[in-house]
Amino acid sequence: MEAGLLSVFVKKLVARLFTLAEEKYKLYKGFEEDVHFLMEELPMITSAIDEQLAGKGDPTLPFKVKELHQLAQEMEDCIDYIMYRASKEQQPWYRINHTPGNRIRTRLQLAKEMKRLKRRLQEAHQRKERYPVPRPSHPELPPSSSDRLIAREDLVGIDAPLKELLEHLAEGRGQRNQLNVISIVGFCGLGKTVLAQELYDSEVGRQFEKRAWVSAGQRNPEALLMEILRQVHEPPLVNSDARQLSIDLRNYLNTKRYFIVIDDIRSTDQWNRIKSAFPRLQDISSRIVVTTKFQSVANTCSSTNGYVHKMRRLDEECSKQLLLKESCLQEYSDSSQSDPKVILDKCDGQPLALAAVGQFIQSRNSVEQPEWEGVCKDVRSHLDRDDTLKRMHQVLTHDYTSLPTHELKACLLYFAMFPSDHRVRTKRLMRRWLAEGFVVPSTLCSDPAAQSFRELMDRNIIQSIDVSNNLKVKTCKPYGMMHEYIVRKSLSENIIALFDDGKLQPKHARRLSLHDSSISDSTNLELDLSLVRSLIATGEAASQQGVDELHLRFQQAAARLKLSRVGGGEAAHQCRRLAGARLQKET
Repeated sequence: MEAGLLSVFVKKLVARLFTLAEEKYKLYKGFEEDVHFLMEELPMITSAIDEQLAGKGDPTLPFKVKELHQLAQEMEDCIDYIMYRASKEQQPWYRINHTPGNRIRTRLQLAKEMKRLKRRLQEAHQRKERYPVPRPSHPELPPSSSDRLIAREDLVGIDAPLKELLEHLAEGRGQRNQLNVISIVGFCGLGKTVLAQELYDSEVGRQFEKRAWVSAGQRNPEALLMEILRQVHEPPLVNSDARQLSIDLRNYLNTKRYFIVIDDIRSTDQWNRIKSAFPRLQDISSRIVVTTKFQSVANTCSSTNGYVHKMRRLDEECSKQLLLKESCLQEYSDSSQSDPKVILDKCDGQPLALAAVGQFIQSRNSVEQPEWEGVCKDVRSHLDRDDTLKRMHQVLTHDYTSLPTHELKACLLYFAMFPSDHRVRTKRLMRRWLAEGFVVPSTLCSDPAAQSFRELMDRNIIQSIDVSNNLKVKTCKPYGMMHEYIVRKSLSENIIALFDDGKLQPKHARRLSLHDSSISDSTNLELDLSLVRSLIATGEAASQQGVDELHLRFQQAAARLKLSRVGGGEAAHQCRRLAGARLQKET
């Protein structure tokens, strides 16, 4: 598990410890000292992790991340069982089949377990070895590099949006006979930059008196304004700050009809610091086109006499056309046997994904029609290894690593619990985030789950599927290839255990997801069910037969577990609780 995600789960554990310190648990007298020790020690660990990931302090920790993750899980088990026993002890002993003597023995066992966990944490700190904490890499891609991978001739379905935007670009449309900011927004790989390039190179675009194309990315305002000045006039002879550059550019453009493209703007602050450089004259119809993946940035840029164009996915016919073209399989386009629907669903109408997968198929030097199911599985396993897919993988990695908080990354990875074509209910998703500690309520934010969801939506990493009359998102899902990346990342980080196509990976995880195939397909579900804290079943696994089979598995697991130690007791309790629960089908 990466250190950032570990920090999220340790913070969740600290919140559980504060709950354990409440008055109703004071009956466990011997625990107070150990609980308070953990409450003081664990926040120091998370602070150290966060500081080192931010590039501050000593880039090492006196423990292995994997070791602390395992220790945190054992602490969670112990805390769960203490809370479970405390709730039971509020009832008369004859109702829970525990005599007073059994209660005392249970408390002694729990006290022994807490001291063992405290000792292990102390030992981890006292070791002389120190382990490096790999700081998260934020691969800086060239601005809009994902879109630049798509050639003009490959971007099928561009004619309709191009015609629409050309009308906005042209002058003589009422109140648009002044400065008009056109924002092109959408997920990476949908062709934003290519569409902007078509506008810039069009006959309408060439009619403007002054033109400039700049790529924003992470460049500062001074560099952006300097580059625009260089293209429309000439750069200043001396270095100037953003304010002076804005004045110089504004004075020069004040009597000109200009057309400027600003590609890949990444924040509203970036726009607010340069917008004063562009004069708004009532009788001169100048144009600015910006591309961005942030909906909030697009809305801000085009807030005054502007227009926001949201990129749409390719329809199925255009997607198939592009896939077969890139894979050099056009001869199969009219074949009734050639229906790559499984691949088309996976690519989800993204030109970048369709082009990359098509090139991946073509690179295998096969002149025969491929077996599409096999190709779909190969794409996931080769996503970060094959040269034709590696560039797309870099784009997806950049979208993930650029998320501002580790909590937001954890929320995104939770989508791996659902199949790629599953319509995730927004309210249910946010309740799960809260219940599992992915987001924690605070005085600064009354609804952190809703805030995290809005941020993922703003970045266009997830897309709305069903929207209510008051424009609230009812169901959503990630874009196709982003879901593939999320699943691969979640499995490697041990966030989930996924049972799909009769196989289970990995063998140890807190969350179990059954995708579309009944567990009865496998004679042995090789998973320690005592670890499971969250379960989602879809498809055949959510059918009545699948639910009955799952109940049986949990009952068998509970029966096999011994109650002689604390971990076993909690594990058996967990299995019984899941076995007796009414499983809610995900629809």
